Parts: sequence; C-alpha cells; structure tokens
Amino acid sequence: MNLRQIRYFCTVVEAGSAVLAAETLFVAPTAISMQLAQLEDHLGGELFDRSRRPMELTSLGKYFYPRAKELLSHAVRLDDETRGIASGKRGWLGVGFVRSTTFTVLPTAVRKFRESCPDVHLDLVEVLSEYQPEQLRQGRIDLGISRFIGPFEQSGDLNYAVMLDEPFVAVIPIGHSLAGQKSVSAVELSELPFILYPKDPRSPFGLQMLTALESAGGRPIVGYEAIEIHTALALVGAGLGVTLVGRSIARNNRRDVKFIPVRDIDLTTTLVMITRNGDENKLIPTFRQALTKGGAR
Repeated sequence: MNLRQIRYFCTVVEAGSAVLAAETLFVAPTAISMQLAQLEDHLGGELFDRSRRPMELTSLGKYFYPRAKELLSHAVRLDDETRGIASGKRGWLGVGFVRSTTFTVLPTAVRKFRESCPDVHLDLVEVLSEYQPEQLRQGRIDLGISRFIGPFEQSGDLNYAVMLDEPFVAVIPIGHSLAGQKSVSAVELSELPFILYPKDPRSPFGLQMLTALESAGGRPIVGYEAIEIHTALALVGAGLGVTLVGRSIARNNRRDVKFIPVRDIDLTTTLVMITRNGDENKLIPTFRQALTKGGAR
C-alpha cells in the first residue's frame, strides 16, 4: 500500500467513478483501475461493489475511506511542515529566557519573530541563566537568553553571543526622599533594606550586587529575598526596600518606583544569547535578528 493508491482510491470515491477520477488526476482510467486492484489485493478484500451502478463502497471500503482521508491529510501536512522547516519558515523553536527580558527585548522579539515565521510553534520557557546550558544539551530549548554580571563561565560545546551590555540603576520607592535625586550613592542606598533576587542556590547574581555596593562603601542589609525580579520590584513599590536592575528594565511603566543611576558603582549586566555549537536550525538566526530589532544589538 502506498500514498498513490490511497489518493487514487479517495479520488474515485469523491468523483463517483474511475473515469471522472482519472480526469481529475490527469491520468488514464487504466492507471486508476490498476492501482485500485493492487490496493484491494494488498488489503485482502474489495473496496467497491462493482455490481452496482454507480459502484458503491463495500463495508470494507466504508471502513477504509475516512481513515484513508485522514492519512492523506497527515501526509500533506507532513510534507508542508517539513518543507517549511527546511526553509526555516515552519517548525518548533524552544526559547529559554530570564524574567528580566520580559520588560525589555523579549516581547518585541517575539512579535517580530511571529511576523516573519507565523507558522512556527514558539515554546517560551522561563529558566534562570545557570540552568539554560543543561536545558540546551537536553534539547528542551534551542536557544537561551541569559543575564550575567561581569565575566561568566563559557562551556566549549555552546556558543555565546553578547546582545546587550548595560549599567545597573537603583530602584527606589516613589515616596522615599532618595526618589527625588538625580543619582544616588551606595552609602545612600544602605538607608533602606536591600531586596535580593533571584533566590536560588545556583545563582550568584544577588551576591554580586551586594559585593559591588560594599566595594563602593555601602553596607547593604538584606531585608527580603525574591525568587524573581517582578516580585523584587513589587516589594520596592510597597516601600519595603531598594534593589538594583539593569538600566533597560526602567522602560517598564511602574508608577510606584523610581529608577535612578548609581554614581559610584562600576557594575554592568550582560544579556547573552546561548546556542549549541554547530546547530543548523535556521530559526535560530531568525530569532536572533528579532532580538536585535527588540533592542538587543
């Protein structure tokens, strides 16, 4: 049994006769008859009652027809999707991201990617930077968008592309006196409890922020720990303390906090796209281009 036989069979059913089916398929009626005979021989029974005019489906034919139609539909879809994947226009792309990118490059990147590849299933997975390499190796994601402070470890089997490098700014409750200043110092930030994030044993991110403040003469005391940046910002908005974020985060429209430069810390955060070495998935460069349009370089 092959797809040609199944297609010929379904066309005969829909056309009402082998002659009309032959006209539809632009083949000789004898070709239709030969393919049907081979199909029936393979299945071990007749699909048509040829004693009737017009001929009708047998009970075997009635069983076979809807399933044959479904199989043809799957075959057509498989052909279409595979060609789309080969051209980089269809398929599946897993993207791991850190929560902070939802304030900045990710929403625009997703919209731009959707515009160029509307038929691609985009699987967005929120995952901390420290966990993205293993997810790449496992095939759970195809690319990761990570955020680091300072130098970061790079594995030999992965490719790292810096997309954005930016300084930190302080996040201060809108009602606090510091919110009226053009800039703040590490010492001034120590007036309020520090809100540490992300709360995860494998992430050094929070500790690196504290170290930078201490190096500038500040004495930050951790008042709260947040699992992710949204919670940290909400705690600042509630007046419970201060924190630090990358400058691009200030694009969000929170009205309960103020984003202010810190004048005496030399601290930057880097947004990095990570992929597997030698990955030939054509959707990856397409998504990278979308990231660039979203604000990353």
